[in-house]
Amino acid sequence: MAFASAFRRILSGSSTQSPNIRSQLASFRFSSTLVTLTSPKLFISGLSRNTSDESLYNAFTPFGRLLEAKVIVDRGSGRSKNFGFVTYETVEEAEKARDGMNAKYLDGWVIFVDPARPKEAYQPRPPPPRQDLRNPLSTEPASFTSNKTIGWSG
Repeated sequence: MAFASAFRRILSGSSTQSPNIRSQLASFRFSSTLVTLTSPKLFISGLSRNTSDESLYNAFTPFGRLLEAKVIVDRGSGRSKNFGFVTYETVEEAEKARDGMNAKYLDGWVIFVDPARPKEAYQPRPPPPRQDLRNPLSTEPASFTSNKTIGWSG
């Protein structure tokens, strides 16, 4: 709760707290700039739904030679998923682009530029263990019994 009130004070500009809190909150989102790039591929988040591959390419061209600029779209609807990837020839060009475009406006939205991580291999979840209906704590396979009584009793 104290964090939320301090954050609200900072946004409203009437901070009675020390300026140290402001610098801590400002560096909270930009901590990725401390990570050195190992790949020339960048992940761009916060894109507008109106951002196209061409506008993404044009925005990142001043920082070096682009190999690819791709906005990721939903297969079903064809609409943007609000993120994309940009690939440069060298890591140095990608560093310049990250420093120059992180937390900048593109098509009216603030975008964030981070290093792209490799795609993880799909690992299906194992099915949950079957439980006996008579004893929910048992992990043995469920078995069914039938009642041999026929007709009404009583």
